[in-house]
Amino acid sequence: MIHMGFSGAVSFFLIRVFKVVSPVKMTFRIYATCVIPISAFFASSLWFGNTAYLHISVAFIQMLKALMPVATFTVAVLCGTDKLRLDVFLNMVLVSVGVVVSSYGEIHFNVIGTVYQVTGIFAEALRLVLTQVLLQKKGLTLNPITSLYYIAPCSFIFLFVPWYFLEQPGMEVSQIQFNMWIFFSNAVCALLLNFSIFLAIGRTGAVTVRVAGVLKDWILIALSTLIFPESTITGLNIIGYGIALCGVVLYNYLKVKESSQNIPERITKDWVLEKKSSDVYRTDSGSIGESNNDVVIDEEAPLIALTPSSRLSHIGRTQMQQSSRNV
Repeated sequence: MIHMGFSGAVSFFLIRVFKVVSPVKMTFRIYATCVIPISAFFASSLWFGNTAYLHISVAFIQMLKALMPVATFTVAVLCGTDKLRLDVFLNMVLVSVGVVVSSYGEIHFNVIGTVYQVTGIFAEALRLVLTQVLLQKKGLTLNPITSLYYIAPCSFIFLFVPWYFLEQPGMEVSQIQFNMWIFFSNAVCALLLNFSIFLAIGRTGAVTVRVAGVLKDWILIALSTLIFPESTITGLNIIGYGIALCGVVLYNYLKVKESSQNIPERITKDWVLEKKSSDVYRTDSGSIGESNNDVVIDEEAPLIALTPSSRLSHIGRTQMQQSSRNV
């Protein structure tokens, strides 16, 4: 709740006061049908995921997070945004088997904590699929700042209500040593995390982020076993997580391979769309003419960083322009 309030306040100042980026055109209907459901599932994933830390160890939570591709694929198939493929299905079975083996080897296994974590994972999967379905249908493109600007305040409300009725009555302020620097630095880290993910994808690509995510999980498991005594891992934990990790790496490989096969089609499509919306075009005779298509510039369009797809489309357009000159 503190993270969402802090992120919402920072994004408000960046957009409304410092004018770093411009807000998108957000109507009440879009906010009610898109932002509120996405914020609700986002808040649910945070609530259930953080509650799991009260019952199970950090290392075991990271092992359970290997189920994220399984949850996302399942929800995507049920919502119709992805097709049920045999290779991906077998891959998901491999990940599930690895998580089951890892859970069987957990010394401090707790059913309640495991249910909380798995529920949070599926809530996050629903948020991801809803973001793809709802926002893409509305034609909205949100970067991290505009995403936090619209989603963080709504998520704050969704987290404030259960906190006020479930947690606040059991809290005694006299027993809490509130350290401003700890809460502030923690909120800054959460804010920087959102920005770093966006910048990493824009500067490197989704492949690097996926590989870094796998490395991050191993580092978290190793550090948690050294820092927290209750995060003891067994050989069966490692074997199970190793099996699940192989499934996750294979899943990432399949998704990257699928994306690379669609690049030429996207390049051609982007080039054709740009030619249609161009103010100036070159006729077959080589003369310069003016197109009848007027370009509508959206003054409230969000600031979009240079992503890998935009770089690829630029490369593709350059190559096509060179080949057309040669012809």
